[in-house]
Amino acid sequence: MTMDLTGFAHSIFQAQPFSMFLGAELTSVGPDSAEIRLINRPEIQQQHGFVHGGVLSYLADNALTFAGGLALGRDALTAEYKINYVRPAVGALAIARAKATATTRSQAVCQCLVYVASEQGEERLVAVAQGTIVSAGKQED
Repeated sequence: MTMDLTGFAHSIFQAQPFSMFLGAELTSVGPDSAEIRLINRPEIQQQHGFVHGGVLSYLADNALTFAGGLALGRDALTAEYKINYVRPAVGALAIARAKATATTRSQAVCQCLVYVASEQGEERLVAVAQGTIVSAGKQED
């Protein structure tokens, strides 16, 4: 049976109340990758006007989980992840791009690069994350 990755991923994303609350958008999926975008606005910034680290962390965590779940071929959960913030997130758009780098039957280790993009589309790296993603349950045939 061939899985419709895009439909599968988008149905899960649309079922996430927090993602919908933030206004995040799942913009790209592949067999082991995902991209999530979020428009920067005052409500997601910290006191210095940067995108809040918690928002960047959400983007990384969710993109990691989607990349891992797609690589595993099923609904998935984050077992652990870490994030390194490399510079303040100042820009019009936050973008998280994740890819599975190693996959077994039960887990996927994934990496995510988080960028901010200017109004002109210039991207700047603001965070790097890595996580272990596991199956959310038994796969049904």
